[in-house]
Amino acid sequence: MPEVAPVPLAQLTTLRTGGVPTRLVEADTSAELVTVLREVWAEGAPWFVLGGGSNLFVGDEAFEGTVIRVRTTGIDELPGSRPETARLRVQAGHDWDALVAETVERGLAGIEAMSGIPGTVGAAPVQNVGAYGQEIVQTLVEVELIDESSGEVSIVPASELGLGFRTSVLKHHYGSVPERPAVILSVTLELERVGAGERPIAGAQLRGALGLDADDAVSLRWIRDHVLATRARKGMVLDAEDPDTWSAGSFFQNAIVSEAFARTLPEACPRWPMGPELDPVTVIPLAAFDGILPPPPVETREVKVSAAWLIENAGLSRGFRFPRSRAGLSTKHTLALTNRGEATAAEIAQLARFVQQRVQSEFGLLLQPEPVLIDVEL
Repeated sequence: MPEVAPVPLAQLTTLRTGGVPTRLVEADTSAELVTVLREVWAEGAPWFVLGGGSNLFVGDEAFEGTVIRVRTTGIDELPGSRPETARLRVQAGHDWDALVAETVERGLAGIEAMSGIPGTVGAAPVQNVGAYGQEIVQTLVEVELIDESSGEVSIVPASELGLGFRTSVLKHHYGSVPERPAVILSVTLELERVGAGERPIAGAQLRGALGLDADDAVSLRWIRDHVLATRARKGMVLDAEDPDTWSAGSFFQNAIVSEAFARTLPEACPRWPMGPELDPVTVIPLAAFDGILPPPPVETREVKVSAAWLIENAGLSRGFRFPRSRAGLSTKHTLALTNRGEATAAEIAQLARFVQQRVQSEFGLLLQPEPVLIDVEL
């Protein structure tokens, strides 16, 4: 468990911000990770775990605490719950896109639409990563984690993680603490054995993104290649030569609002129901029926609305930035706040606050940041 010379966190995060931590430790094995976490928790000093650094926005000042880089890797294939499935147990520090590439190579379906998402496997369940209709909640079986409160290692089923839209009980939301402070050590997924051949795609959102009809048949490799190309056009695939990718990905979450609020937004604003619209069924025992049916219950569904559309239609176009600022919206996608070259966290925070203010003023909705914010305020 080597303790290495601290370097600016700007060198270790995709948004390229952050000062020098007091201490930097690299954990190459699960045992090392457990040991250093228990030590740090016993000390009571500030700390945080760093994977790929793709979902962090770190302040400019030195971080007075310990940063633990998770560098554990490895994939173990296990029997699935059915003959046509396989389970993969993956170490937390394994690169997410490398895992996706490996599943495609093995002919295992379930995460191919999440190709190109930066970061590590251990971070994926924390915010229930997803893209084009696939989310990790659809394939996640369980995680191995260590609880901060007890230091105990346990296997926790996916059903106990509170997985929702870009959230879980493990996530550090802006302005709050996780419901269950813990660090993931490994992740187990169950995927479908479909091989390398072509097959119809069930997900309407994925078909729409890739321009497929319901009866079109494509391979896992075809899906991965086209998702990577689509993400690259939006500046969402890391490229050291492209400032549009020097970001934390989507900086703001798509907003989840009530159906009633969604109806106040312009009709052109893209929206997606968060649950099926079901006809209510009322069951009345025959002995208790008096000939009068009670009014149907009022059900309020939630709707997801496009944050990118809200930003663009609040008057902020792609590439927007303040004069002389080194932070700007991506020239390819308004949802990404980018570091155009040595921008400070203060410059990026100023831009983020301005985006929030414009959208709130125009549409009455406050966008919430998606990355974890450390020593920085919006």
